[in-house]
Amino acid sequence: MQEGVIKYKAHWREAALPYPELLPELIRWRQVLYEAGLIGVYPDGIGYGNISRRVPGTDQFIISGSGTGGVPVLTEAHFSLVKKVDIDGNELWCEGPVFASSESMSHAAVYKAWPKAGAVVHIHQAAWWKKWLHKLPTTDPAAEYGTPAMARSIARLTSEIVARQQQAKIIIMAGHPEGIIGFGEDLKGAVEELNV
Repeated sequence: MQEGVIKYKAHWREAALPYPELLPELIRWRQVLYEAGLIGVYPDGIGYGNISRRVPGTDQFIISGSGTGGVPVLTEAHFSLVKKVDIDGNELWCEGPVFASSESMSHAAVYKAWPKAGAVVHIHQAAWWKKWLHKLPTTDPAAEYGTPAMARSIARLTSEIVARQQQAKIIIMAGHPEGIIGFGEDLKGAVEELNV
């Protein structure tokens, strides 16, 4: 399983992370997911899972950085601000101490599709993935993680979930074994969608 590889063209500016006041809650919920084994690292050293929150009143979001899945406790040094995304062009502009997660396009797709979305979590859990595959909204199996095709599939499903007022705001990533997206109006809501 090849994960954690950035597939978008990154325009990264190394800088101090803006909006540090948004981090404590983000770090706390990421810790909950890490301790539950839903964010972590595989035996081969490849990390999985990430978490983000929207900067209020903007289309920007703060996301855990690339390669941070196996870090036991994150700090400000492990996050990046995604300032702009061009899904069709497969480009992303970010700033912070690290590159934005390889799954930043998927997070951006949720934020673009649902303006009320305040947080997105991407976890890995094999049993849940198998149980919910094609039973909950599921992406196109041909769409690989971190690609414009995956982002477009996630955007479409997000719009459908919101339009139907479906209770569960969960997307199963068919082309990304074990990958599950949960989203909500805030971090607590996004994590609780997954019943953690």
